[in-house]
Amino acid sequence: MSNDRPPDIKPSNEDAPQECERCGKPVELCVCDGIVPLENRIELLILQHPQEQDRALGTARLTAMHFTKATLKIGLSWPSLSKILGRTVDPARWAILYLGSSKVAALETDRDVVMLDRKGALEDNQTALLKSIEGVIVLDGTWSQAKALWWRNAWMLKCRRVILGPAQPSRYGKLRREPRRDGLSTLEAAAMLLSRLERREEIATALHASFDRLLTNYRAAQAAGSEVAPKPVARRSGRVRRRK
Repeated sequence: MSNDRPPDIKPSNEDAPQECERCGKPVELCVCDGIVPLENRIELLILQHPQEQDRALGTARLTAMHFTKATLKIGLSWPSLSKILGRTVDPARWAILYLGSSKVAALETDRDVVMLDRKGALEDNQTALLKSIEGVIVLDGTWSQAKALWWRNAWMLKCRRVILGPAQPSRYGKLRREPRRDGLSTLEAAAMLLSRLERREEIATALHASFDRLLTNYRAAQAAGSEVAPKPVARRSGRVRRRK
């Protein structure tokens, strides 16, 4: 019997971290066993920037796994919302979460989920508009990557725009610092948005439970010195010293 390997099969690396086939995370961090998909009335679409590479702490795929009506797409641009979903939909009945420079705290409202018009001002009839939403879009990536997705897809302007004003900062804590206090992970943002729109607190409870387990596993792996959870590296100030 020949010992030659077929040219398209690479020898396995036993030392490489093993990944869960379902969530794509290292097995040390996987929380799939605790996920039971929720029946959601409002559909969820997650658009992930292709350069979002945080497989350990990223939450896009994990978020989509929590819902029966959820789609995750990776890319930079699409011709329309209908093309993404593979069926005809009215973008005016979909809401896209994009903070931009807007902050709920700067608006005259006591709501934590707010709909804005194209000028960034509060829409009239917030309750009625939010009740009319059939689906929500969440952009997954860094702030600059989310901005790139927003500007590369003109059809997003046809959707309703929503922003969030969470009472608490992200559960990431020191593991991943957000540039703004109201910055949340994709999972936390989807949990807050869908639980409010559907008025079902169990949505947020289920997603937060999975996220907390992920963070607990990550911190444990980090404490054990695992390569799947490297300790954060201090950022340089960017200042350059001039030679005298």
